[in-house]
Amino acid sequence: PAFRRFQRGYYHVYLPALAADWLQGPYLYKLYQHYRFLEEQIAILYVCGFASSVLFGLVSSSLVDRLGRKKSCVLFSLTYSICCLAKLSRDYLVLAVGRVLGGLSTALLFSAFEAWYVHEHVERYDFPTEWIAVTFSRAAFWNNVIAVGAGGAADFFTEWLGLGPVAPFMVSIPLLVLSGVFAVKNWDENYGKKRAFSKTCGDGLKCLLSDRRVLLLGTIQALFESVVYIFIFLWTPVLDPHGAPLGIVFSSFMAASMLGSLLYRLAVSKSYRLQPV
Repeated sequence: PAFRRFQRGYYHVYLPALAADWLQGPYLYKLYQHYRFLEEQIAILYVCGFASSVLFGLVSSSLVDRLGRKKSCVLFSLTYSICCLAKLSRDYLVLAVGRVLGGLSTALLFSAFEAWYVHEHVERYDFPTEWIAVTFSRAAFWNNVIAVGAGGAADFFTEWLGLGPVAPFMVSIPLLVLSGVFAVKNWDENYGKKRAFSKTCGDGLKCLLSDRRVLLLGTIQALFESVVYIFIFLWTPVLDPHGAPLGIVFSSFMAASMLGSLLYRLAVSKSYRLQPV
């Protein structure tokens, strides 16, 4: 029962943050198009966001450990809310700054929340370490469900209610505020070991170059992600002229992704034992 309560406390903060993130997926390109920016200008805005994620991703673990995991989660809520508010502006520079803040927020989303959970699970509550996988597995399941629902919700606010492509970004803000408030009220602060940034990067580079498998895995992952990011950029301008409901299309993509995860779990289960080699 104590573990269940702890789990719920984590989900109350993490799941609204994920929902806010997914809501912004279907109509980002459409919003920039609505503001009458050219495809080349929109591409630069996308690159600003991706480059920001790369740069902040390098320092996010050190930043989170020094600042505190709880404070980092609250910072995520603040920066992502400002990122959403920036979407109200038609000024290109403001939109670019919003994309940079979005990159910072993404880096925090995929580092601070899990780091806080693992520390509390092991250090404060001393639950069995194998239970960590249970929590993250359920979080992954709900992440997929939320992603599918977010596409439908974005379509509802944008198309059905006629609020325009900025609507999903505004709907994200209350969810981000909710996540931050729950973190402030219900979470205790914890910190990581303070290590020099140069040592962290040095250790990572050493691992990358000393083990050929790590280098190959990183290369394959980078190539795959490149294809995904090109797809993310192009799917809206390809389908939108045909009148496709972008939110529903996005939900379909997310449902297909969830199906892929389920098929993988089935393939490596005891029934089929198709182990990766």
